[in-house]
Amino acid sequence: MPSHPSVRPDTPPTTAATGYRALLRDREFGGLYLSFTLTVTASTLSGFALGTLVNHRTGSPFLTAVSMYGATFATVLGALTLMSVADGKRPRRTLLLLQLVSLVGIAAQAVPGLPLAARFALLLTLGFFQSLGTGTRLGLLAEVVPGSAYAPARSLMNITAGGTVIIGYAVGAVLLRYLSPYGLFAVAAALTALGTAVVAATVREHSIRLTRRPGLRRTWTTNAELFAHPGRRMLLLNLWVPNGLIVGCEALFLSYDPGRAGTLLAAASAGMLLGDLIVGRLLDAERRRLFAFALRLLLAAPFLLFAVHPPVLVAAVAVGLAGVGFAATLPLQEQLLEQTPDAIRGQVQGVESAGRMTWQGIGAAIAGGLAQYLTPGTAITVAAGLSLAVTLLCRPRSTA
Repeated sequence: MPSHPSVRPDTPPTTAATGYRALLRDREFGGLYLSFTLTVTASTLSGFALGTLVNHRTGSPFLTAVSMYGATFATVLGALTLMSVADGKRPRRTLLLLQLVSLVGIAAQAVPGLPLAARFALLLTLGFFQSLGTGTRLGLLAEVVPGSAYAPARSLMNITAGGTVIIGYAVGAVLLRYLSPYGLFAVAAALTALGTAVVAATVREHSIRLTRRPGLRRTWTTNAELFAHPGRRMLLLNLWVPNGLIVGCEALFLSYDPGRAGTLLAAASAGMLLGDLIVGRLLDAERRRLFAFALRLLLAAPFLLFAVHPPVLVAAVAVGLAGVGFAATLPLQEQLLEQTPDAIRGQVQGVESAGRMTWQGIGAAIAGGLAQYLTPGTAITVAAGLSLAVTLLCRPRSTA
């Protein structure tokens, strides 16, 4: 992989080209955006249903945390083995097939009486295929929109994800009053099916892709070139580890305060929404990079308040402020895209996303493991301290 930025024929940056409304008027982006929204909603509902089911059956903070974020463990397998399919010649068909696999897996979770071991196996299988789907979707996104509109496009999708998670948790809590967790899985499966239909109806094939057949060797070769460059390694480290540890903090909300976990999760999502709106839409690229380091500090610092078990209102404000810090991923992702040749940007973005998701699973496991021996509040504080330490010790020179 060349270490220099690739040159692509982008349209000149203009307000029209980078505005949210202009993006949504594009049929293909609109289709990717809507299918993404439906997929996030389905994932939120199914994760909430599984976490509720596991918590009721086991009462274990560790297993509950892993059930909510455990699919992220399998994303690294996708990144290491078959992520090159994201840059295949027919990405639309690939995305449709991967969406169908997710549909089957979520529908299987709706079967009552399924052993927990089988549910966790399904969770890991879905994580593997979802990582490939993310790489394929992001590769298509980079082709559907010009380079000048990439950050606003990712910002809009992140904002939508945050809002969708807020609504998803609220709706999930309401639906669980009338449905069992199995019914919630069925709703998630229906949303996944609808998202698949949207992709089929709106997205066309794109092909500026590799002529060589994607597979295990191609994935390994590209990954080796990706990690050979120190600057890219540092970018990936800062995209993965601090975020993952903070997600581990959030995975303990059910154990920390079961009655108010929904409030804390919604506050975190609201903060993410606000941060992406400000950083992705209101700041230009230069200012995004200027504020990146401060945002990464904000990501972890408010969680240190959990050491004193603050009132729920104070905790929710702290969590919301920390959520704003997740917007630091945007300038880091922009820099990574600049250093990526066109023909492999789907795989590189897929590896970045898979690593970030995998570290969310690792963070959940670390925080859940700590909570087995410490109080949940203390475990949250320790995980936040580790996140802050990584940010301080591994500051990329180019992002400050």
